[in-house]
Amino acid sequence: MKRKAIIISIKSFKLSKGEEKLIVNHKPWGIILFKRNIKNLKQLKNLTNKIRSLINDKYYPILVDEEGGRVSRLSNIINTKTYSQAYFGYLYEKNKILGKNSYIEYLYFICQLLKEGGININTIPVLDIFKKNSNSIIGNRSFSKKINTVNSLKNICFDVLKKNKIGSVSKHIPGHGSSKVDTHKQVSIIKKPLKDLLINDFNTFKNINCHFAMTAHIIYKNIDPIFNATHSKKIINDFIRKRLSFKGILISDDISMKALSDDLIYNSKKALESGCNLVLYCKGNLRESTLLLRNINFIDSFTKKKTSEFYRFLR
Repeated sequence: MKRKAIIISIKSFKLSKGEEKLIVNHKPWGIILFKRNIKNLKQLKNLTNKIRSLINDKYYPILVDEEGGRVSRLSNIINTKTYSQAYFGYLYEKNKILGKNSYIEYLYFICQLLKEGGININTIPVLDIFKKNSNSIIGNRSFSKKINTVNSLKNICFDVLKKNKIGSVSKHIPGHGSSKVDTHKQVSIIKKPLKDLLINDFNTFKNINCHFAMTAHIIYKNIDPIFNATHSKKIINDFIRKRLSFKGILISDDISMKALSDDLIYNSKKALESGCNLVLYCKGNLRESTLLLRNINFIDSFTKKKTSEFYRFLR
């Protein structure tokens, strides 16, 4: 499998000629879709079919970020604004049976919609713990401030998505909840002691049973005072891989976010050198996508193996 170690995005509802050429010639590992790419179900099916025909791969990874609540890329098809992760966390804490059953039914519905539209990976669940001082960028995207609630609902999410042959992406590993700033806009530094991070923020990411996880662009000052998690060999090797025992494909969060440098090539190469298996680029700018694909290496043997495992899961 010869694919570049990047997931790119596209500009609109249809592929431009330039995007078609880019996909055929440079073969990104996958493509992530946003609201700007989804008009209705028929259009979505046409788009995903077109992408797969260009790459000649019926299992080609096509992702979407459909969390519900504030983060809904399917909102031109269905309104899921009410159904944030916090909504189901609240239900679960009030009545475990009601909360569990409601979340299962909701996930089954979303999975069927994704499958009908040709999407095989959803970037859920968010496993960040909501804290008193958490930045609003997490807010109701988190299930709860209670670790047990997050751990219970994440397993429901993994189970339902697996039964529906949809890949899941746990985020933002090793934990974004203590960040007081929005990493889309600025650098975030968490100064909490390592012991506290392991007991709390990192706890929900331990031994997660999913194919993919997405990194946090956060500096954990008492682990690596210089590099954020996406760019830190120490955090990825010693914590994400060893202490948290994540065995799947590690994807960077969007490399165009302001928590990183303005140099997309540096952001990408540094992430891959530090232990990310894939980088994510979400702006949909053709010139920047082309530049990235020309400068990023093909996936390594580990990523090939894990991608093949994911393909077998989809069959």
